Amino acid sequence: MTREEINEGKQKEIENEKRKETMKIIIKKMIKTIFIIMIIGIIFFSYTTYVSTVKISVREYRIKNEKIPENFNGIKIIQFSDLHYGSTMYSENIKEIKKIINIRKPDLILFTGDLINHDYKITEKEKESLAIELSNLKATLGKYAVLGDEDNTEDITTILNQANFTTLKNEYDLIYTKTNNPILLIGLSSLIKKEQDIEKGYDYFHQETHNSNIFTITMVHEPDSSTDIINNHNNTDLILAGHSHNGSIRIPFANFPLERKEGAKKYNQEQYQINNTKLFISSGLGTNNSIGIRLFCRPSINFFRLSKN
Repeated sequence: MTREEINEGKQKEIENEKRKETMKIIIKKMIKTIFIIMIIGIIFFSYTTYVSTVKISVREYRIKNEKIPENFNGIKIIQFSDLHYGSTMYSENIKEIKKIINIRKPDLILFTGDLINHDYKITEKEKESLAIELSNLKATLGKYAVLGDEDNTEDITTILNQANFTTLKNEYDLIYTKTNNPILLIGLSSLIKKEQDIEKGYDYFHQETHNSNIFTITMVHEPDSSTDIINNHNNTDLILAGHSHNGSIRIPFANFPLERKEGAKKYNQEQYQINNTKLFISSGLGTNNSIGIRLFCRPSINFFRLSKN
């Protein structure tokens, strides 16, 4: 074997070693990258599934309006919505919700629909437990509910009745304190289920003895009902809605949701001022998207204080 052949053989060996070292480096980097992606994925999944879906926030608002009677000055209202029991909300979560609500000693508690997740097979024991926990919610002036698009069974109305909620189906009620100067509470049925009848719900204003200047709160499930409500009854002061979950998954700083549901395509943010009407949309408590997660949109309860000035 000539010297040139020997040198050529050694050169090939050196090149093979270099290739092996390069491959080792590439494989190590790939393994490291895959490991980092897996860790990020686990953290993301854990946060969106087990943290952001159950860590409940309380959004506080002061509602100022000259139409609010003096005797309602300082009245506290809790709104909760879209419990979707059986999604990410279960018995232990309901107990936490009860504590969060009762510690604030509300005067009115308003539920704006979707009590049980549509594909969850709730047991009789769970129904009984849910009714008991909801019955332990305390409100000095009453507890009211409207039904959502997923509240399709008699079980829902039964649970709410057992929990001492008054369910308003295109109906109204006058809320009194110690004087004869009430506020008006209207509850409308689901827009999506085509059960909504705004004129029937606003029948108070068709009465000869009605007060056209009465402070009016309207409960709806789907916020897109607001357009027709305001167009036909511009004396509506406050609309409380749910359904949209504020999009469930939101892009930080971009101020828009990734999910726009039927009935919440126009209105899906946290709050709006529409002419003289304030619209507040709850982000809800449970989840009802196909992947059952939340991102930058925690479950929440709305807490309002009425103020005349």
